[in-house]
Parts: sequence; structure tokens; C-alpha cells
Amino acid sequence: MKINQLPKKAIKFLKEVRLELKRVTWPTRQDTIKHTLLVIGLTLAVAAFLGGLDFLFGWLLNEFIL
Repeated sequence: MKINQLPKKAIKFLKEVRLELKRVTWPTRQDTIKHTLLVIGLTLAVAAFLGGLDFLFGWLLNEFIL
């Protein structure tokens, strides 16, 4: 690729990106809120589960090994 072709290719690329973004089906506000709450809920559930395991194993170590 020659250096003088770079601006033309960059402009072509940006035009293609713009066209592709127009074809995207964006989620609705309601879908975004629903999925955000789902991710937060699952994150809290996994954190609570792992915290419970950590507490349990810590207690077991203190009671039976240490």
C-alpha cells in the first residue's frame, strides 16, 4: 500500500463503519435496564455464594486444622 492511498482507504473504512452502524439493531431502553439488573443480580448471587464458601472454609480451617 502506498502512503498516498492511506487517506482514501481511511475515508472508505469510516464510511463503511457508518453504514454498518446504521444496520445495527440496538436494544431498547427497557431491554437494557432488564439485562443490567439481571447482570447485577447474578453478580450479587455469585458473590454471596463465593463469600459463603470462603466463610465456611475459613471456619473449617480454624476449627479443625489450626
